[in-house]
Amino acid sequence: MITITNPVLTGFHPDPSMICVGEDYYIAVSTFEWFPGVEIYHSRNLRDWELAVRPLERISQLNMEGELSSKGVWAPCLSYHNGTFYLIYSDMKNTGVFYDVNNYLVTAKNILGPWSEPIYMNSSGFDPSLFHDDDGRKWFVNMFSDFRTWKIRFSGIVLQEYSEEKKCLIGKPMRIFDGTPARTTEGPHLYKRNGWYYLFCAEGGTGVRHQETVLRSRKIEGPYELSPFTPLVTGWPYGENPLKRAGHGSLVEGNNGEWYLAHLCGRPVEGKYCILGRETAIQKIVWENDWPRLAGGTSEPQVKVEVNYQENGERSEYFGNWRDDFSGEKWNNHFQTLRVPMREKASMTARPGWIRLYGRESLESCYQQSLLGFRQQHFCVQVDTKLEFLPESHQQMAGLTYYYNGSCFYYLYVTRDEEKGRVITVMRKLSDSFDMPIGVGRQLPEGKTVWLRMTVQYGCAQFFYSLDGRVYEKLGPELEAWRMSDEEGPGRFTGAFFCICCQDISGRRKEADFDFVEYQILDEQEN
Repeated sequence: MITITNPVLTGFHPDPSMICVGEDYYIAVSTFEWFPGVEIYHSRNLRDWELAVRPLERISQLNMEGELSSKGVWAPCLSYHNGTFYLIYSDMKNTGVFYDVNNYLVTAKNILGPWSEPIYMNSSGFDPSLFHDDDGRKWFVNMFSDFRTWKIRFSGIVLQEYSEEKKCLIGKPMRIFDGTPARTTEGPHLYKRNGWYYLFCAEGGTGVRHQETVLRSRKIEGPYELSPFTPLVTGWPYGENPLKRAGHGSLVEGNNGEWYLAHLCGRPVEGKYCILGRETAIQKIVWENDWPRLAGGTSEPQVKVEVNYQENGERSEYFGNWRDDFSGEKWNNHFQTLRVPMREKASMTARPGWIRLYGRESLESCYQQSLLGFRQQHFCVQVDTKLEFLPESHQQMAGLTYYYNGSCFYYLYVTRDEEKGRVITVMRKLSDSFDMPIGVGRQLPEGKTVWLRMTVQYGCAQFFYSLDGRVYEKLGPELEAWRMSDEEGPGRFTGAFFCICCQDISGRRKEADFDFVEYQILDEQEN
């Protein structure tokens, strides 16, 4: 037996969809506005996970240009049947009065790809999934939205058959579940065991009252009865448990005779704020009277879970320290871009051993940004980079940003002032304010290399800079890292990122060169 420690995917890995294929486990998670879309992780023991692939890597599969923050890819569903991997996903365009969303299917024979061009499914609601019945038929489920003011917005779960031959949904959609009083019914998945169809749904919203609800029926179209073990998992009643916001689960039968539930969760700092976003945890499932329930006997998510695998020395490297010296042909796989690929906005050949970013739009933009970001995966971290940048105007900026979205970020950057010349300063953009806490900043020698650093320790963050890479000085005030969280504002579903970036809002596309990026875990003291 080995012990896994939850969460197994730390830092912004929500809405897990887990499958087991032979000796291999895979988990697909949401990526929202970050490109490429969907992350699929791989493990053989449920403890040690590595990023396998981001399958939506082409604009023809996913074009999010112009989409607002926390839109884009919602709640993918990964499945496998007869030698083919199936990936269902939502591309959320709008969440105002209406939900404007398109649901798609892509397939691949190999998890690493190539993944197909998308097949359009429907637009009646988000969080779709695909179920492969043992009679060969395939069924598509999604939450059903209703904008009418006298109706419930999350109006239940609908079922419709999918024809692989015609590559479209056929027949009429059937509503199979209206939801419980917990409301906000979403994230449906169908499973079958011992002649029972099981409908798993997320309910209670994405905050502290999140939960997983389970129902069953002898017929796929219902009627479905509610499990006596409801909710299956939730963090709400367990005040001392560090795993909050538990819900949105995915069931899998392991290759070791055990059953498991992958579910999202959040670990707050400052008592409330999940700066790492919603993460993925795994619980063991047992069956009682043909009902699934957590192995612990309650709905409480466990931090430590024993799983039936032998220790083999395998350990994950993806969730540890890492460094990219930009000496290869591709940047480190921790990096993602916003909404669309970088393409001509970045070059690793213009200056070998460096990455060159060509300035584009501001950090507020939902269109063309010259930015490479990576998740904060630990509460206490240090991020370093080395920059060469010769701005000609205050409209040209390059540096290191601590970023939640275009309305919430801290930015340590080099720019030019009309009187002081080349300077380094700090920008602070929050949902309710914008300021530059040290004004014009500090003057820099012309042409000199600058080392940039940021440390985050739970709810606090601090910028530093150096002119020699050895002696660092603080720059600006201590910053509130807890502001980079879902809880800081409505409709926020991602997590904190660090990014190297370059802006030129004059349109001249001034370049900035970065020599390396390094991510180091600091000792986590008691929060």
